[in-house]
Amino acid sequence: MPQLWASPGTCSLLPHILLYEIQADFELVVIDIVKEGGFPEKYKKINPKRRLPIFILDDGTIITETVAISTRLSQMAPDHRLLGANDLEVVRSYEWFNWLSGTFHERGFGSYFSPNHIADDESAFDSIRRKSRAWIEQCYSDIEERLTGVHAVGNSFTAVDVFLYVIYRWGYLLKLDMKGTYPNYTNLALEVSKRASVLKAVEKEGIPLIEDNRCDSADNQ
Repeated sequence: MPQLWASPGTCSLLPHILLYEIQADFELVVIDIVKEGGFPEKYKKINPKRRLPIFILDDGTIITETVAISTRLSQMAPDHRLLGANDLEVVRSYEWFNWLSGTFHERGFGSYFSPNHIADDESAFDSIRRKSRAWIEQCYSDIEERLTGVHAVGNSFTAVDVFLYVIYRWGYLLKLDMKGTYPNYTNLALEVSKRASVLKAVEKEGIPLIEDNRCDSADNQ
């Protein structure tokens, strides 16, 4: 049986939801990186990049990186058209994926929560966080302007909608007024949150449906 290694509320929520969406049988391996203080070194042989998610196929093949795993899940269930209904929609899905994972996530939230990856001098951390927060808010505004309905690609549900939902939740980590400032984006997130696959995944991970509270949980450890 395939395994998905995931941490609650992180980008691994995307493939977790997609696995339920395609009704696949799989085993969930939970590694809470907040409680663990990062990726456990003992699992370095599984993923030398020390990142989640990790997807392990029946034959032991290991796939890492959110977009790569999502692509494999789409291949496993082509009738679900997780990346779009035609070739151009698939291209648009990767256009979104690359920007969300490589630009928004890493440059924004990655730098905000791990300024030590950018600079060794701790006196620079506050400045990095300010710049990262400004970038995060700009990216949210860009998404708000780009969305014209409750789906990001074409006129039907895709994995991009799920990825946008996951990142929408993170706005609450920064105490942003997501509903008031980004109404179009909020409508998409709320639409995605109605899906049975989403409800099942968030229940399994023990996280709120909309408002990410991992910072609060970390403060209470």
